[in-house]
Amino acid sequence: MEIISLEGNTQMLDGGAMFGNAPKAMWESWIQSDNLNRIPLACRSLLVKNKDGKNFLFEAGVGAFFEPKLKDRYGIVETEHILLQSLQKVNLSHEDIDAVILSHLHFDHAGGILTPYGQGETKLLFPKAKFYVGKEHWERAINPHPRDKASFVPLLNNLLEKSGRLILVENNGISDLSPFITFRFSNGHTPGLMLGEISLKDGPLVFASDLIPGFAWMHIPISMGYDRFPELVIDEKKNFLEDLITKNAKLFFTHDSQNPIGKIKKDDKGKFFAEVFEYPKGIE
Repeated sequence: MEIISLEGNTQMLDGGAMFGNAPKAMWESWIQSDNLNRIPLACRSLLVKNKDGKNFLFEAGVGAFFEPKLKDRYGIVETEHILLQSLQKVNLSHEDIDAVILSHLHFDHAGGILTPYGQGETKLLFPKAKFYVGKEHWERAINPHPRDKASFVPLLNNLLEKSGRLILVENNGISDLSPFITFRFSNGHTPGLMLGEISLKDGPLVFASDLIPGFAWMHIPISMGYDRFPELVIDEKKNFLEDLITKNAKLFFTHDSQNPIGKIKKDDKGKFFAEVFEYPKGIE
């Protein structure tokens, strides 16, 4: 089996929004901002190639579906669909993917399942894949609150529903991917956020999504301005890390601009952090 990090389109977003309750004097020592106060963010996907020849893709990033005006508004750097290029580098295309697991349907996590802007009618990519979404989150996506309505793409939701390949995962975290892949749920960033947990011999790998966007967000009190319920995020993050550190778990960070995977650690003062980790090419 192979664990492969795939680069997608990148963004530049306001550092104050990304670090919410932390002052710039603190977060600027973690990530450098530009003259517009924006910090670089990856929109990275995780590819798992199992021993049976199946290809599982965790998220598709922001992709390249936005028209130029919105592309600039949301700080998307590249024009081309970078994830498709990254798949080509590992000798795959979007047509080779068997499952796309979407932690949630905010555009920076799900937009990459759409064809790029300027190529005619917008359609779904990944024609053979089942699309996995948490059932509770799906209800949020099709009936969003005004607070997060702009984070969703109605056309994307409609295309998923019409595809006949949408799988809604119940809160017990069990699906037809179990026991190899099971799911945890979080509600602080957005209701029904689905965190995929891959069962591996040396401890699980968990797709941390927006509960912990990157290494800098391992500090439990740090939350984002984009979180719906910041205090709940902090509580969920603490319980999440306390549980997973006992299991020798690693986390996959979708938004970290430098490193995709970290092993959960705790220092002498009880503060959580992540240690950069890289899987060998073949693992169990």
